Amino acid sequence: MCFSTVKNCADVSVRGGTVAIKMPGGLEIRFPVAQNPRLAKGNDEELNNVEVSPFGLHWPDLDEDLSFAGLSAGDYGQNTRAP
Repeated sequence: MCFSTVKNCADVSVRGGTVAIKMPGGLEIRFPVAQNPRLAKGNDEELNNVEVSPFGLHWPDLDEDLSFAGLSAGDYGQNTRAP
């Protein structure tokens, strides 16, 4: 999902316990939902209700926001880092 005012926004999918983000330039970021405590509590409907802005992702049902800058650095929220 992306806001209609955002040009060249990322494509986000949540499947099989993994968040996959494909950026306009081709960069793909993937991380397990379990690595973020707020996302780990979500059901499929809540996880797939994600909003994309020019700065990152927002899950309104789960009160979670992740920035593209943080995701690119391996920060998946709530003080978790890529292994």
